[in-house]
Amino acid sequence: MNSGEAILRFNKVSFARGNNKPILNEVDFSVKCGSKITLMGQNGAGKSTIFQLISGVLTPDSGAVNLAAGVSVAMARQVISRDMLALTARDFFQSCFKEKVYDIDPKIDEVLEIVNLAADKDKIIRSFSGGQQARLLLASAIIQNPDLLLLDEPTNNLDKDGIAYLTKFLIDYRKTCLVISHDANFLNAFTHGVLYLDVFTHKIEQYTGDYFDLLVDISARIERENRKNTQLAKKIIENKEKMNYFAQKGGKMRLVAKKMRDEAKEMEEAKVDVRREDKTIRSFIIPCQQGVGGEIINITSFSVVKNHKITQRKADISLRKGERLLLVGPNGIGKTTLLESLASAKAKGAKISPDVKIGYYRQDFSTLNFDDTAYQSFSSVTEDCSEEDIRSMAAGFLITGDLIYAKIGSLSEGQKGLVSFARLVMQKPGLLILDEPTNHINFRHLPVIASALNKYEGAMILVSHIPEFVGQIRIDQILDLSK
Repeated sequence: MNSGEAILRFNKVSFARGNNKPILNEVDFSVKCGSKITLMGQNGAGKSTIFQLISGVLTPDSGAVNLAAGVSVAMARQVISRDMLALTARDFFQSCFKEKVYDIDPKIDEVLEIVNLAADKDKIIRSFSGGQQARLLLASAIIQNPDLLLLDEPTNNLDKDGIAYLTKFLIDYRKTCLVISHDANFLNAFTHGVLYLDVFTHKIEQYTGDYFDLLVDISARIERENRKNTQLAKKIIENKEKMNYFAQKGGKMRLVAKKMRDEAKEMEEAKVDVRREDKTIRSFIIPCQQGVGGEIINITSFSVVKNHKITQRKADISLRKGERLLLVGPNGIGKTTLLESLASAKAKGAKISPDVKIGYYRQDFSTLNFDDTAYQSFSSVTEDCSEEDIRSMAAGFLITGDLIYAKIGSLSEGQKGLVSFARLVMQKPGLLILDEPTNHINFRHLPVIASALNKYEGAMILVSHIPEFVGQIRIDQILDLSK
């Protein structure tokens, strides 16, 4: 189809998850062929739900999702589903197609080159690092060569090189693409427009330009709406004062007063609801375990993966209370594996002081029981908090209303991240281990989280590929696994 024609239209689309959770309310928008559009909104607003409606996984409660005739769609999800983790890379790619693709290996090699991943096609998906799995997800969508490419948080877990390769691919990409991301700098490199899902109105606001253009448009709109409401409020007060004066005069003046009352009512109705910004989580502190002192952890050696081989390296790392270590290195070198071994106290070259409580933020949220409700998950890590205390803590992380009794598995990835941070507050650890804590999190929350980590008084080990985030946290030592 021709560039500029609508490849996708949402026509009065409404969708809700259950009776009390509306996601979309009569949403209208269109996407032109060949455009690259960003879909943004607060964690849990329903961005991934929109992708599922486009791909046909879900159907709207009312309205219609219209794709142009013959348009093919492929989606790269945020995470690889658990039932696929036991597949080989080859079988994983084969599962992307409804019918068996013979001689699929050359196609796999081609897309792996695009995402800059050298991978053994017989390797089990579970054994790939988080960053490598992110590249596999992207490659699984590209290999289908779709007319409409849907990417859900594609930069999560990607290192600097991975993001650079993805950015170049999207700049050169000639077909239509919709991207969900909270990374403004990444988005601004290629996007033509923004679809903003308002969590309060459940409507889509459509903007031309990049995310920074969106901020300018929103600020100008809020200013206009406030100015209009101020003018109307002034006129309403003037009318009411005159109305009361004329009403007391009696006779024909009462008719004048009634007319003014009607005009005041019309002006009240003319007031607009000023656009509300997404909520930001409350400032918080992660308390340090009481009684912790001296050396908390000592690392003398660690393992890395280089050229598909495990190599042992020596180290001289010692962390005391209040000291922070940043782990760096490319995807697949073994950062997550090292953090796992430290968190489980099974690392051969590391010694953790006895009785130190470890708070572990995993990038795949596997420390959470997906069958628990959020309330049960909070209760399992604290013994001295009342229900009121737990609900208050959860509310600070925007886990409110029915969400606190929703199963962890039903929450968005961003909401799982917020649950994980709330649990760390309740755990009061002496050693904090954080593996990509910015993944899936709304950009508005990141300064609050960075501030909390910077104020943490225990020992900390951090992995993050986001320089702007790391730059807000005091780092005492850096261990580069690639050197």
